Formats: sequence, C-alpha cells, structure tokens
Amino acid sequence: MEPVVHLRSAVSLIGRFPALAGVDLDVMAGEIVLLQGPNGAGKTTLLRTLAGLVSVVSGTATVLGLDLRHERRAIRPRVGLLGHATMLYDELTVADNVQFWVRAARASTVDAEAALVALGLDGRLRDVGVAKLSTGQRRRASIAVMVARRPELWLLDEPHAGLDGEAREVVDGLVRQAAASGATVIVASHELDRAQHLAGRVVTIVGGVIVGPDDADVDADRATETETESQTESQTEAETESQTETETETESQAEPGAEAEVHRVP
Repeated sequence: MEPVVHLRSAVSLIGRFPALAGVDLDVMAGEIVLLQGPNGAGKTTLLRTLAGLVSVVSGTATVLGLDLRHERRAIRPRVGLLGHATMLYDELTVADNVQFWVRAARASTVDAEAALVALGLDGRLRDVGVAKLSTGQRRRASIAVMVARRPELWLLDEPHAGLDGEAREVVDGLVRQAAASGATVIVASHELDRAQHLAGRVVTIVGGVIVGPDDADVDADRATETETESQTESQTEAETESQTETETETESQAEPGAEAEVHRVP
C-alpha cells in the first residue's frame, strides 16, 4: 500500500535557513502520528510543507500520491491544517464562516451542520460574529471548518492549545473518528502526556531531521549547536507566515483549498 506521506531527504527553506534538512518519513492511511521536538526543530514547517504551503527544494516528497514539488495546488484541497493563525472572517458569524469555507471546498453543507454540533457551536454561538469570540471559541470554529471539509490528511499544530478540558476531549474524539474512517492524522504537540495517548506512533524531529531513539543523544548536540539558528527559524517562519497569509489570502479566493483546508487556527 502506498503511504499517504512519503518523504526522502526532503529539504524546505524558511528564507535561507534549512528548516527541514533532509527529512525521511512515511505515514500510512489511518495512522495517528505524534510529531515531537524542541522549539524551532521544524515541526510547524513540516506540517506546512505537507499542506503545500512551503516549497520542497530538494529530495522526494509525495502526499496522497501527488508530488509536493510540482503538484502543491492539487494537494491543498485534500489536506486540513490546524495551525497558529486563522482564516476566519471576523465580520461573518461562526455558521457563515463554516458554511463559506465548506462551499468553497465543494464539501457538503450537511457536514457543516454536523461540525457545528460536534464542536458545540450550534447554539447561541452559531450566529455570533467571529470578532466577538474568545480565543478558545475561535479555535473551535476553526476546527469545525476543518472537520466539515473531511480532509484526507489532518495536520494539527498544538490542537489542544486554548481549549478547555471538555473541548479537548471532543477534539480527541474527532481525531479518532477521522482515523477510523481512513483519514491520516499528524499531530505536533508539546503536551506529550495527552498526545501520546492519542497517537499510535511517535516521531521526533530535531534540527530539521527525523531522528530515532538511538540518535537522540547525538542529535541533542546538533540541537544545541543550532539553537541560535532555530530561534532565527522561528522568527523567520513567523515573518514568512505573515507574508504567506497575504499571498494565500488572494490565492485562496481564486483557489479555495490554499489555506482554508488547510485552515489555520487562532
């Protein structure tokens, strides 16, 4: 069976910095994989690369059988990214946001309603403008968009951040349901105790490279040496995200899958 994610010596740059410095990774359909590593290790860059938002400059990289180097636009509508930013429209209500992005992705409006119910947004919050929501409520709305789109690959960056205990349990349940239905899930998290119970496999990234348990001590030295570079990566990545949001906002209006899917969270 062909893996959903297949990377061999994959390199991605943030500015001129190799945020991914030769990643090898295979993930199969239905897997839930925890991606762990220190700050600046490349976790967010890896997720954004798999979503088709960061270019692969060398190596082999396929997602859902499509070449990440040449077919990024075809990949985006089939992927959901829960990131650190949001593509919600502040001037629209919660329900209007979910329905807008579902229609843009040519998904079912029935799924939109089901997602609102699942995330507890079908009551009074349904008709509240996004600008008036708390951080946790905005995150739930963003998760509802992704759930309603039913992506084949879920990319979750700190999915539990900003959520209360009940909402965290809901998210975990939705992730398990998605995997049971055949979707593939990759979760980047620092909340290892919680995420490890959710995932079937743990993958560690250090200094832009996937490492195994036997490599941890060796690569710890590399992590120390590149600490300054990692801080530069985080800063540069934030600047790049800002630029990407501007670029993809226009692009996503013409091509809805660009960043909605791939929907990103407050």
